Amino acid sequence: MKQRLFLITLVILATLSAKAQKSIRIGYIDMEYILQNVPEYQEAQAQLDQRVGEWKKEIETRMSKVEEMKKTLENERVLLTPELIEERQDEIAYMENEVLDYQQKRFGPQGDLMLQRRNLVEPVQDQVFNAVQEISKARQYDFVFDKSADLVMLYANERHDISDQILLSITRASKRNQINNRADRKELERTEARSVEEEREVTQREEEAEAKKTERDSIISARQDAREAEKAAKEKEFEERRQRLLEERQQKRDSIIAARKKAAGITEEPAEAGLTPEEKRQKILEERQRRKDSIIEARTRRKDSLDNAKKNNGNLPPSGDPDGI
Repeated sequence: MKQRLFLITLVILATLSAKAQKSIRIGYIDMEYILQNVPEYQEAQAQLDQRVGEWKKEIETRMSKVEEMKKTLENERVLLTPELIEERQDEIAYMENEVLDYQQKRFGPQGDLMLQRRNLVEPVQDQVFNAVQEISKARQYDFVFDKSADLVMLYANERHDISDQILLSITRASKRNQINNRADRKELERTEARSVEEEREVTQREEEAEAKKTERDSIISARQDAREAEKAAKEKEFEERRQRLLEERQQKRDSIIAARKKAAGITEEPAEAGLTPEEKRQKILEERQRRKDSIIEARTRRKDSLDNAKKNNGNLPPSGDPDGI
C-alpha cells in the first residue's frame, strides 16, 4: 500500500514538475507479457506446474487414506471397545495433522511453491531491470512503471509501452551468450541494428513465410495422399480382374473335365457333386495316395513272403498270388 501511494505521489509530482519546467518522458512495461514470452521462464514454469501436480496428487492420496480410515471406524464402531475407538481416533487425528503440515509445507506462505516461484521469477526480473535501465538511459526516460504491479494505470498510450523493447533486449542478451563463431556474431550484429518496429516486420515476414510453407506442405501432402489412394485403387482393380480371370479359367477347366467324363460315361457321385474344384482336387490327391500306399504295402508283403520261403525250403510262392497265399 505504501508503495502504491509512493508511486502515485511520484506521478503527481512529476506531472506538476513537467508543467512548470519541461516535459517528462514516462514509459511502462507489462511484466506478465514479458514473462509469457521468455522461453526460460516458460520452461521453468512448466516444471513447477508438474511438481505442483505431484504435490496435489500426494495430498489427495493421503486425504483419501484418512477418509477411508474414518469410514472403516464408523463401520466397525459397534464392534470396538472405547479404548480401541479412542486409539483409532488418535491415529486419524495424527494422519490429518500430517496432511495439513505437508500441505502447509508445499503451499503455505513460506512453502516450497512460493519459494520456487520466487526463485523462478527473480532471474527474469533481474534481466528485465537491467534491460529497463539500459533502454531508459538510451531513450532518456524519466520514469518507467510496471502496469501489472500494484499501481493502477487508468490509461496509458501504447507508444509509451516499452515491453517489446525490454523483451527484445533480453532475447538479444541470451543470443549473445550462445554465439559460437564469427558468422553468428555478424548475424547478431545485423539483428541488433534493427529497431523494435523493424524486428516486428521481420518476425511478421518470417511468420508469413512459415505459414506459406505450412500451406505448401499441406498441398504436397494432399497430392501425395491422392496419388497413394489412386495407386491403391488401381492395385485393387488389378487384383479383382486377376481373380476373375483365374475363376473363369477354373470354370473352363471344370467344364472340359465334366464334358470328358460325360463322353466317357463317367458320372460323379452325389457326394462329389457339391464339392468345390479345390475340394475335388484334394480328394483325387488323397485317392492317389491311398492307391500308392496300397501298392507299397502289397509289395512289402510279397517281399516278406519271398524271404520267408527262402528261409524255409527255398520254395517260392506261386507267381499269380502277390500275397503268397
